[in-house]
Parts: sequence; C-alpha cells; structure tokens
Amino acid sequence: MPETDIAEAILAAAVAGIEGAQRPGQHQMAAAVGEALAGGDHLLVQAGTGTGKSLGYLAPALAQLVQAPDDRIVVATATLALQAQLARKDIPTALAACEQVTGRSVKHAILKGRTNYACLYRVRDGLGLEQESLIGGPELVEALTASAPDASSKVGAEVVALREWVETEARAKGLADRDDAPSHGNQSWTQVSIPVRECLGVQRCPYGGECFVERSRDRARAAQLVVTNHALLAIDAMHGGTALPEHDGVIIDEAHELVSRVTGAASHELSPQTIERVARRCLPWLDDDLGLDFLDCADTLKTALDDAPLDRVEDPDGGLGVALRLVRDVARRVTSALGGDETDNDRKQAAAAAKEVFDVAGQLAAMAAHDVVWVSERERFGRQVNQSPLSVAGLMREGIFAKRPAVLTSATLTIGGNFDAVAASVGLTEPYQADDGAEPELPRWRGLDVGSPFDYRAQGILYVARSLPPPGRDGIGPDTLAEVAELVWAAGGRTLGLFASQRAAEAAALHCRRELPAMTILCQGDAQLGELTRTFVAEPETSLFGTLSLWQGVDVPGDTCRLVIIDKIPFPRPDDPLLQARQRAVAERGGNGFMTVAATHAALLLAQGSGRLIRRLTDKGVVAVLDPRLVTARYGSFLRASMPDFWPTTDREVAIGALQRLEKPPEA
Repeated sequence: MPETDIAEAILAAAVAGIEGAQRPGQHQMAAAVGEALAGGDHLLVQAGTGTGKSLGYLAPALAQLVQAPDDRIVVATATLALQAQLARKDIPTALAACEQVTGRSVKHAILKGRTNYACLYRVRDGLGLEQESLIGGPELVEALTASAPDASSKVGAEVVALREWVETEARAKGLADRDDAPSHGNQSWTQVSIPVRECLGVQRCPYGGECFVERSRDRARAAQLVVTNHALLAIDAMHGGTALPEHDGVIIDEAHELVSRVTGAASHELSPQTIERVARRCLPWLDDDLGLDFLDCADTLKTALDDAPLDRVEDPDGGLGVALRLVRDVARRVTSALGGDETDNDRKQAAAAAKEVFDVAGQLAAMAAHDVVWVSERERFGRQVNQSPLSVAGLMREGIFAKRPAVLTSATLTIGGNFDAVAASVGLTEPYQADDGAEPELPRWRGLDVGSPFDYRAQGILYVARSLPPPGRDGIGPDTLAEVAELVWAAGGRTLGLFASQRAAEAAALHCRRELPAMTILCQGDAQLGELTRTFVAEPETSLFGTLSLWQGVDVPGDTCRLVIIDKIPFPRPDDPLLQARQRAVAERGGNGFMTVAATHAALLLAQGSGRLIRRLTDKGVVAVLDPRLVTARYGSFLRASMPDFWPTTDREVAIGALQRLEKPPEA
C-alpha cells in the first residue's frame, strides 16, 4: 500500500477511534505533511482551531515510520504541558490506529531537558534535608504543613516526599520525570535536580548506571517517534546536535511560539545575588584573597547596575562593561583554582558553577553586535543584566532547516494574510551571508492554509469600538470601563477579558464588580491561574479578566465564553530593549521596523486572543476590541487580516443586541 494511502487509513481509523468527524482540512494537511517528510520542501501549515492538526501530522509521520523502520521523527511542542498532552492523548490514539491499519507498532519516547528529571547524586549524596521518615511522603507533607505551616517547613516536607518518590522511581526503573512527581514548588524541585553544568557525567557519577536522564536518552535512541519541546530543539541546534538523537525529520507544533522559545534558550542573565551565591559555594576550596575577590565582584556588579540606565547597554568600555570583565576575570581564576582534583565531587560541581559565571560574564562583557545586552529591574531582587540574540533566524536555519525536512504548524501562522513574516523570523527567507562572505542558497519552503471547519462569519462578530478614544498612557479610561461593563452585562457574564496590563485588568474587574454586583468577576491574581480558569469553565455566568497568559492556551468551548474583550492592540512595550533593537536592525536594512517587529507581534497575539471565542462548531459570540486604531490606523487592515474572519461591525448596538439574543434566545 502506498505511504499516502497508509496515512489516510491511519487518520481515518484515529478519527473514528475518538468518534470524531472527517474534516477536509485535516486530510489536506496530512497529505502535505507526508510529502514534506518524504523529502520535499519545508512546510508551514496553518491549521485553524478544530482542524485536528495533531492527528493531521501524526498519521503521515507514523505511515513513514512503518515503511522505514530505521527512520526517526522528532515532534517538538512549545511547552512541557503541551508535550505531556500530546503524549498522553493524541499519540496513543494515533498509535492504536496505526497498529489497527498496518499490524505494526511504532515505539515512541518523551525527551525533556536535564532539570526535568531528578538526580540520584543530588538526592543521595548532595546537601539537603534528611530523608529518613517513619511516614510516607504525602502524609509527611500534610503532617508538617499542619504543625508548622511556614514556607520553609512546607519546602522541607515536599523535599522529603520527593526523595521518597525518587527512590521508588529508581527501584521501578522509571524516569523520575517532574510531571509525575508529588505536589511541590520550584524551590523543592531544585533540591532533587541538578543544573546541566553541575552534572558529574555518567562515567564519574557513582549513580551513573541508574541515571534517569541517561535512561530517558536511551529510550529516545530506541524510539522512532520522539516527542520533545522547542527549548530542547534549540539547545540541540546550538550544541551541534548533541541534545537529541539523530533524526530524519522534525515536526514543530505551536510553531508561532518557536522564535520566542529559541530566543529564551539562547539568552542569559547575571545578577549580584547569583555571583554571591556561587562565591560562597566555592569558598571552602579558595584561599582568602581569591575568595574575597569573588565575593567583592557581587558588590562591584551591583554598583555598576545601579549606575546604569534601565535600557540597552552598548558601550563595552562603560562602567557596566568594566564590571562584567572583572567578574569574568575573577571567575576564570576561581575556575582554575578549583580544577585539578577529580576526586572531590562537591568541588567539581562548585567549579562548574564558577565556570558558568565566567562564560556568561564573558558573553555579556563582549556586547557583540549580534547580541542585545540590557539592564532590567526585578520586583523583589533588584537589578540584573540580560543578554539575548538580536535574531535567531540564522541559528534555526543552520541548526534545524539545513539538515532535514521540517514541518511547522499552528492555528496562527499567517500574519497580515501570508506566511512571509513567520518564514523570515525562523530563517527561511531572511537574507544573510556566511562567514566566507558568500550568500548561500536559502532553504526551500511552501505555505499551506487548510482553513478551519468553523464558519467564523456565521458564528462570530468582530466589534471594534470606533467611537471610543484611542488608548492613552494613563491606563484604561472611564469610557472604556463603561463599555466593558455594558458588554459584560449584555453577555450575562460569560466573558474572557484580555487586557494589556495587570493594572487595566484589575481596574476593569473593580469597575464591573461595582456596576454589576450580581455577577461574578474573577481577575488574574485573585488566586492561582489554574484555579481561576477551572472556576471560569465550571460556572458559565462567571467572567475572567487577565493579561498575557490568558491570550494563548485557554480552551473554553460552549456557553462559558460568549464574549472576548480586548482592551487595546497588544503592541510590545515601547521600552523593551530587545524589541527596540530588532526594530532598529530591520530599519537599518531598509525595512519597516514597526511593521516587521511591533505590528507582527501584535498581530500574532490578536490572532491568538480572538481565537479563544470559537472552539467548536456550535459556539457563537462576539470579539470586542476597544481600540479604535484597529479600523482607523493604516496598519489596522494588516492586523485584522491575521484574525479569524468574523463578521465585522463598529456599531455598539449591533454587538449589544447580538449578545442579548445569545443570552435570551427566542422561544421555539
């Protein structure tokens, strides 16, 4: 049977297995993905909400792997949470369908970064809390937090529970994956995991034969389908293909997040607190003078940071550059002083921590033209210095697209109505020169939009409040607040409010609670976001207001969400040094920095935010954008072209009437 027919049969069986409906866009996507993986051009495929894109790419991937058992395909998702969802839901469905159709199974594995697995050396020999306990982990957490519910006691209880769980995983030859661990916070997890730099290595570690990370890598090397995340894909590209097993194709899900995730993986920061912490860790093996020099570096950096502007820093000979070079030079001396003794594991780990300070300080001090270095202010810990690459297009082009066929997919890949902006951002179209001055041939790619099964014009209205004043710098205005309350009233609650700032979300929530006392208005920050979202879903007449974390990933089909309010176009902050630098770089090449960077950023978020409204075929509602610039500004058409094709109006009464009809449908 030809591979395309096998893919179609697997897809049909998988859809039948979940009692789903056949969707033309899903089949169109599957055919295109199969062609790309077989060695065609790279593929950017936009598959709108409801298409079933996971099965749309898994079916052709499995068809290829069945036909070519020695091949391996990597699927990379944006986050660990999406990775887990894919592994626990969609992949089992697709694998069962594959076996049903072909009679053959395909082995799969999950692969994450090192710090997502527990470390046996850290648990058994590292510093920390005592492990011995007469009662089990969950019971101990409950007992300790009840008797002494302060933060340190809670952390201590969680660590004991985690250590007990790690030993259970070791006996069961499991992976000690953080997602499967008992309830815990970040501080507790650091007591049972280890940074990449401080790993002793499988040969030196006394527990190397039981190492969970090595076990996960062994399983990945034995699998044909490997599920990872964007960050590990980026690390693999940066380190010459050492993080992932050899593979013949890559599928990048939620690809609209790729540039942000790769940028994060390639970024660094350094603070006085980090230097002081590493210095104190190294003191037992340093002479007094060198130890004091290392500690003094923290004060020197703090003084330089306090004197620097909260902005991009470009002068390597300025005060901050001088301080960073001092940190680099002292950290080099410390690293050298700690080297040589291969028998003391604690000393070796301290040396690794000092080496990381040396490497980061050196990169920051260089202030290279292809990097952006800036000073930021943290709410609790003061200032730090940050570095991010000006562009990650070259890294992705050379590390990912030059080596194997790639499929990038998302519900939102077209910006301004085409794929050009996304293709340029990942290095598929952006011109560049190699080290020898030549201009290599760019990778071949094509874009495909398979649409969505939803009839957006029949199911949704895009209302733009043209009569409102444009947003100002003083926060959300009284006219906008009044409009928010009127819309929420007309919808009977059932509103997801997406605001540009926490201050605006809180002001809108306060106003609506005062004007609509019978309605429940939740606001991000009232409780944990997961708890607020669960309440929003469970109680349809409740409304939820929040900021950026609600713009993506919130899936609330049905009557829970009939109205999505967007208070202003989500342009990036004008004082963001990285985005400012990227805009300037585009302008220096003769492009339009605002449209390429700021407007593209806003268009992507508008597409994601407005996409929260229609999540299934029976959903109906209104997206209300309370920023008149969406229809009055010259860039408005570019932004609207990135959003679902809702029926448009600027008439408030039309939007109010539609919401009221949904709230009180006519009697049959």
